[in-house]
Amino acid sequence: MRALRIAPDTTVTELDLPETDAHSAIQDHIGTTDAVDQGVYHRRALLHIQGDGRANTLAQNITAWALASAWRGIALYPIHGPVIVTGRAQDGGVAALDDDLAQHAHAVAQTVRETLGEWRSRPPASNEAALSELLAYAARDVAPSQ
Repeated sequence: MRALRIAPDTTVTELDLPETDAHSAIQDHIGTTDAVDQGVYHRRALLHIQGDGRANTLAQNITAWALASAWRGIALYPIHGPVIVTGRAQDGGVAALDDDLAQHAHAVAQTVRETLGEWRSRPPASNEAALSELLAYAARDVAPSQ
């Protein structure tokens, strides 16, 4: 079953999760034996997040934050640690990730990498300005094609 792993360093890795026991494989890819939170930020996708990532001082995952925020249309709370993105079945369970949603994740990751690179030579005026700029770019990346 197709899924993606988004790392805090903006790396997006294609995964092939087993149909049976996908939750155990998700835990392995996130790096926890604890329960994994599921966030619904798009009606056809689930983000699997280590719930205690912030408490465990895991790095912020700006790419996962930008993707989830763009899908929801608002700036969300920070997301920490690696995130697994899967599809969402009609019953709310885990399913294979659709190609268009995978493309969104790859596009947002590329945008985050490029934007962070630009900020090294042209820092944003404030943290709020940085978040607004990044969210605007991510929203563009997930917008339906005209």
